[in-house]
Amino acid sequence: MEFNTIIKPQNKLLEVDFKEIWQYRDLFSMFVKRDIITQYKQTILGPAWFFIQPALTTVMYMIVFGGIAGISTDGLPQPMFYLAGIVCWQYFSDCLNKTSSTFTANQGIFGKVYFPRMIVPLSTVASNLVRMGIQFLLFVVVYIYYLIMGVHVAPNIYILLLPLVIIMLAGLSLGFGIIISSMTTKYRDLTILFTFIVQLWMYATPIIYPLSTMSPKRQWIMALNPVTSLVETFKYGTMGVGTFSWAQLGYSFGFMVVLLAIGIVVFNKVQRSFMDTV
Repeated sequence: MEFNTIIKPQNKLLEVDFKEIWQYRDLFSMFVKRDIITQYKQTILGPAWFFIQPALTTVMYMIVFGGIAGISTDGLPQPMFYLAGIVCWQYFSDCLNKTSSTFTANQGIFGKVYFPRMIVPLSTVASNLVRMGIQFLLFVVVYIYYLIMGVHVAPNIYILLLPLVIIMLAGLSLGFGIIISSMTTKYRDLTILFTFIVQLWMYATPIIYPLSTMSPKRQWIMALNPVTSLVETFKYGTMGVGTFSWAQLGYSFGFMVVLLAIGIVVFNKVQRSFMDTV
């Protein structure tokens, strides 16, 4: 008897079988479509929420942080400045929150049929790219409007780094997400704690304020946040404002690589026996 599929245990913890993932690419596509379709299924406005959510968030930031608090936006129109940060942060936080529940949210599927478990968090990162793309189009519309209105913005060659910024946001969220997901199989309290941490994390990232208004000492502390340099690179490349540093971008990239390595090790270790604990 010949077997078309042979399931073998993973010998190395720091290993991702990309060949096997490619063999299950149809399942990967199905998960991506599921995440996109079910998110706003049975809603009246449907995909329009992809535009409405960042638009309402921008208006709220304009009222609270721009109007009441009077926080600077580096001389840029408030909608443009806030949307730039929202596009980056929303993608990162969405991927992070959804990948962090990989094991607990999919235990019913994992317990019934075999497939590479890594497909689930990877499909989450991919499906959220669609949402980010739609929100980026909203940013482009606002961007073009202010260009027509004569507002001075100075996009530069660093705009070519945007694909790298997106990849690094995906990598950081995936790394953090699979680590948290692996830990919550035993410690469910971490889910509540992590949700709170993500909310605070946004305020430690230059989303609603420019990094350039801080003192050098505080900028150095903020730069320890690996997401900081990615948001600043996005703003600097598209609008010519912000603080760009190759060293900080390199730090974020190195942080991402180490984080993904740790995440893969923890994920592979937990997936062997997580059905006994969830």
